[in-house]
Amino acid sequence: MALLPAEKRQIRETYQRDAQDTGSPEVQIAVLTADIRQLTEHLKVHRHDFHSQRGLMQKVNRRKRLMRYLLRETPNSYHQLIAQLGIRGLTKASRS
Repeated sequence: MALLPAEKRQIRETYQRDAQDTGSPEVQIAVLTADIRQLTEHLKVHRHDFHSQRGLMQKVNRRKRLMRYLLRETPNSYHQLIAQLGIRGLTKASRS
């Protein structure tokens, strides 16, 4: 159910700032987005898997915190990233 190392490496290579970058907010958000999409598909089939549902909510909240940080620190990078990933941006209610 988790992402394979090859998939994570590919995501990292796509969103990293430089060759050594593995932990920038952009990379973390991209990896979490892939995890969230995979868990969402899993939960469509296994509706009563409440442990995975809790894990999904934790990943969504972690991604939201990282997105809030990225918006605060580098708004241009934030807007570019959400466009690339095809996700919705933060609303005013979730920014506070």
